[in-house]
Amino acid sequence: MLWVKAIHIIAVVCWFAMLFYLPRLFVYHAMSDDQNTKNQFKIMERKLYWGIGLPSLWLTIIFGVWVTTYAWDYYTASTWFWIKMALVAILVVYHHVCGYFIRQLRDNLCTKSHVFFRWFNEVPTVILLACVFLVVVKQPL
Repeated sequence: MLWVKAIHIIAVVCWFAMLFYLPRLFVYHAMSDDQNTKNQFKIMERKLYWGIGLPSLWLTIIFGVWVTTYAWDYYTASTWFWIKMALVAILVVYHHVCGYFIRQLRDNLCTKSHVFFRWFNEVPTVILLACVFLVVVKQPL
């Protein structure tokens, strides 16, 4: 069981690396006026999303579900667990919204400013803080 939990934690760390860095790339992409620089951001964004983000998302979910199977009755009876699951669902949506912005930026259709992306970049930080406190304290905030 511990190796399953370890892989879950590693996948979460990798997923959050993408969730933190990709919107920061959006900030710089939105600020750029140079087409060559924008093209480089398009490559970086695509590789980060598909090469790190998506595999990490799937590993996080697969190994997270696996961990819960060891004590399913405990988890399903815990309020903190369901709050955390709601936050994870929000992160999955956020992940896919990032994919939407990649397509918008790739096709030069994105109208969002770098200021928007600076605020957008804070969403996973807030959710991470809430999830860590929920998991460690095992009580709703």
